[in-house]
Amino acid sequence: MLFETFRLALRSIRRNLMRSFLTVLGVVIGVAAVIAMVTIGQGSSAQVTANIEGLGTNVAFMRAGAQRMGPPTGGPARPFRLNDVEAIAALPEVDSASPVMNSTRTAVAGNANLSTQVTGAFADYLTLGNYTLASGRAFSDAEDRGGVPVCIIGATVARSLFGGLDPVGQMMRVGTVSCPVIGTYAEKGSSTFGQDQDNGVLMPARAVMRRLLGSNDFNQVSIGFAEGVTMEDGMAAVTDLMRDRRRIAFGQADDFNISDQRQFAEMLTGVNDVLTGLLSSVAAVSLLVGGIGIMNIMLVSVTERTREIGIRLAVGAEARQVLMQFLVEAVVLSVLGGLAGILAGLGIAWGASLYMAIPFVPDPAVIALAFGFSGLVGVVFGYFPARAAAALDPIEALRHQ
Repeated sequence: MLFETFRLALRSIRRNLMRSFLTVLGVVIGVAAVIAMVTIGQGSSAQVTANIEGLGTNVAFMRAGAQRMGPPTGGPARPFRLNDVEAIAALPEVDSASPVMNSTRTAVAGNANLSTQVTGAFADYLTLGNYTLASGRAFSDAEDRGGVPVCIIGATVARSLFGGLDPVGQMMRVGTVSCPVIGTYAEKGSSTFGQDQDNGVLMPARAVMRRLLGSNDFNQVSIGFAEGVTMEDGMAAVTDLMRDRRRIAFGQADDFNISDQRQFAEMLTGVNDVLTGLLSSVAAVSLLVGGIGIMNIMLVSVTERTREIGIRLAVGAEARQVLMQFLVEAVVLSVLGGLAGILAGLGIAWGASLYMAIPFVPDPAVIALAFGFSGLVGVVFGYFPARAAAALDPIEALRHQ
């Protein structure tokens, strides 16, 4: 009986193929949009997590100024000095520490030039920042302490300034400072915010201070904790040290802040989840629109097939059989739309993941939920037209022209 009802529903759908397609288009769009949004959102969250973990799970950043939301208040943040970094590095909880100072400069080699970000740091920053040397070498202790202007460049800088030549051993100019290229670091790709991490130049901190910035002050320190030290214990030790060095009285707020990669990842993932949920909720409205479309076309179908319904009732069909026929037809329409929407949504998400260079992370639970919801739409919005068909008077239906 159920098989026969299903066969009649498919025959009715095939009889008005174009109308059936337009009817379920809202369901297709709704399911596709929800799946695409959720899959892209999960892919971007996975990319954020991978980028953050790539910076090191035992690394924290200390920045000058209190951590607060909203516009800055008060005077400028009190900067750090190199002796602060040396004191932090001497803590037993700390494995290494490096100042970090960034400045945008024009890099020139021969007739080629490129606007790039110059980072001044100690040699330890290569490990703290998860930089892997592709060729050449890192800064030596003598270059680090003497502030010798030497450069380690990213792949984008190497391609733009030196083309196919090996940049190691070549001379380049960063701003007004000439420096030899002593190494290149392996490609890192785009950051969480889309910045090209390979368009960068690493130089010894003292060289950047003296030759580029003309100042011994900086506002950021990268800290790597020793093996076996928890992030909480390490950050607490650094906080106590800096409060003592900066003579911050008991009960007085810190004029610096320390954050780890985990906090940063949680913040970005939380924002991403909220945006994904918002966009998915908006997209889900299309499912309701599709359900209304199914109900509308089923009511039209009941009107068109009134005489057919009357004949079925007259020859002995029960009202519940007529109800089941039209209900199954609505559910089949909705489920077919759901299946098409799932394929379209996964296709869109896959294409977007390739274009945005993020992981393709489909969620089976979301796919199952979207498919189940599409079937529910068919049941809810198909019941009223099916009930109207089952309630027809056979005599009146047979008179219908």
